[in-house]
Amino acid sequence: MSRHETPPGADAPVFSEPWQAQAFALTVALHDRGLFSWSEWAEALSSEVKKPDAAADGHDYYEHWLAALEKLLASKGAAAGPEVDAMAAAWERAAHATPHGQPIRLENDPQRR
Repeated sequence: MSRHETPPGADAPVFSEPWQAQAFALTVALHDRGLFSWSEWAEALSSEVKKPDAAADGHDYYEHWLAALEKLLASKGAAAGPEVDAMAAAWERAAHATPHGQPIRLENDPQRR
């Protein structure tokens, strides 16, 4: 068994990437702060995963999760699409500018200086 395989009888990891866990935690935190109800969240997520381009095997589930969260944030006026896109681009630039093994920090974005 390779080091990435789940042992027989063990549950598979819920999140295959750290960003998925972060998106999940952010959704729970925003709900806990009253930004949206669980029924609003369920409706937003459902509309994303039912799109015709959704993968039949569900491998893109958390991409739909993130899209639902972004749309819900925009509809609530918490973060407009352009703001989310700009912040995502800043984090991407910061990641590329950060030496391997070092924590990625937004201040590492070369366009922020």
